[in-house]
Amino acid sequence: MAKAVLLLSALCILAFANYAQCHDQVLNVEGSVYCDTCRVQFETRLSEYIEGATVRLVCRDIETEKETYTVEGVTDKNGKYTLKVEGDHENSLCDVGIVKSPREDCKDPAIGFENSRVVCSGNVGMHNPTRFANPLFFMKSESLPGCKEVLDELGLFPLDFN
Repeated sequence: MAKAVLLLSALCILAFANYAQCHDQVLNVEGSVYCDTCRVQFETRLSEYIEGATVRLVCRDIETEKETYTVEGVTDKNGKYTLKVEGDHENSLCDVGIVKSPREDCKDPAIGFENSRVVCSGNVGMHNPTRFANPLFFMKSESLPGCKEVLDELGLFPLDFN
């Protein structure tokens, strides 16, 4: 009987420890930032990944829209970033967005494409601790000369490249 009580107590302690660990959750948000060299608002073979671009994840309460969590990061040589998100943000809407480009020739944000929504909660049926954001980008002020050919290769209708 004493062994059964001891075993039951041990199981309860382990279950509680597992529960407590879930609430000290850490997620990683991964993504990339590139330079849209053709100003078409999607990646092409002429797109260039940006090293040193600053991105920021901001979570806001669903009801009050007040900021509940923020973290910033910088892209590596391949234009990739990883942001460490601590805690569970189930009651928040979280967006990762571009902040600053280190490239003077590619620093124009694309209106409407500055952010990517990311789920930062472990209570949504996803068991992977990594969340992936859609690619973010800055645009060159003028398109590269080879953009018309790239779009022709993709079968897109002619666009004016001035």
